[in-house]
Amino acid sequence: MSSVDLAQSYIDHPEKQKKLYKRTLIIVVFSQMFGGAGLAAGITVGALLAEQMLGTNAFAGLPATLFTLGSAGAAFAVGRLSNRFGRRMGLSVGFMTGGLGAIGVVLAAIFNSVFLLFPSLLIYGAGTATNLQARYAGTDLANNKQRATAISIAMVSTTFGAVAGPNLVNVMGDLALSIGVPSLAGPFILSAVAYILAGLILFILLRPDPLVIARTITVSNQEKNVSGPSAHTDQVENKTGIIVGATIMVLTQIVMVAIMTMTPVHMSHHGHGMGAIGLVIGFHIGAMYLPSLVTGVLVDRFGRTAMAMASGATLLLAGIIAAIAPGDSIILLVIALSLLGLGWNFGLISGTALIVDSTKISTRAKTQGTVDILIALSGASGGALSGMVVAGSSFETLSLAGGILSLILIPVVTWSRKGNNQQSSKGRFGEKS
Repeated sequence: MSSVDLAQSYIDHPEKQKKLYKRTLIIVVFSQMFGGAGLAAGITVGALLAEQMLGTNAFAGLPATLFTLGSAGAAFAVGRLSNRFGRRMGLSVGFMTGGLGAIGVVLAAIFNSVFLLFPSLLIYGAGTATNLQARYAGTDLANNKQRATAISIAMVSTTFGAVAGPNLVNVMGDLALSIGVPSLAGPFILSAVAYILAGLILFILLRPDPLVIARTITVSNQEKNVSGPSAHTDQVENKTGIIVGATIMVLTQIVMVAIMTMTPVHMSHHGHGMGAIGLVIGFHIGAMYLPSLVTGVLVDRFGRTAMAMASGATLLLAGIIAAIAPGDSIILLVIALSLLGLGWNFGLISGTALIVDSTKISTRAKTQGTVDILIALSGASGGALSGMVVAGSSFETLSLAGGILSLILIPVVTWSRKGNNQQSSKGRFGEKS
């Protein structure tokens, strides 16, 4: 069957479209399980590896900076690859590139080479960008009442690998030592395997490509002047929605990355071992992804901006608890980092849904990639500044400042609500008034 005939078969059969939508979500779920493990394992020990190799904690935020800078470049590339060739090509190339970067980090640790570490962390960032962009794949064939839920399904599946990754730190460290590799490089071995497997799953199974089929359906429906839940007729780009969605995700990313990056270093300085650090980061990453199914339903039910405001309040509470928690209190750190992850989850899903609502299918992947560049750069800024703030002041100051910064979300979403109320169509932002 030719590609034209294949696309036509989906145009003519709405039930077949629904089956492809569900099948796409299942494939994304499996790939994200591995992608989450690749992401979380490296985050857990990246700052500690840099501190060990550089001999100072002033630059402990550098790994987060480098792989988020790398993810910015990868977001650009993955977005444009997806826009031109479909989700399958963009996402599989992105994950496999991240796997190669993780291999480079392992080699840098073996040879104690900072010069190899830095470019490898940049390349490793491709996995981070791809892990985020995979959340869009499930939305291509979803209608506007399913989008936040589709995003959340992709994200919640990341939880399985994301929670397992940090809690395998000791196991992977022992494995690394048994084969003559420094223990802190062990989690990056897991990252390499996990990212490459995620890429292979998408490359082999994501056929037909959901974005390609969605575009074909849109063109056909426009020609026939067809409307309906599967017609994808919301083709007017809403620049205000894109700006607001991007701002929500950028602010939540800065706050989350800054506090998360320095938590392992803060705990290490208070005598906590890798097991305790892995536990706290595991709870944090679990809170980033596990609530997604509920969050998606809430975003679709109560609206994008309402949940964005909830994100700001949750991040503020996380920053306050992290600031007042004694350094030896694992329980309070677990609570603080869990709230940090939850606030990020609220912001990412509500912001992502706004971006999907506000873009045209013909340029959606490219716009999504551009927005993810901003998210990555904001994470890089948060990671870079976090180590300097802690070195110059304290972890408590960093946490409190991050919580206060999250309050900017309130006027941003208030402005978006005002703009939304001025429009004649209340569905423009894809939510209820």
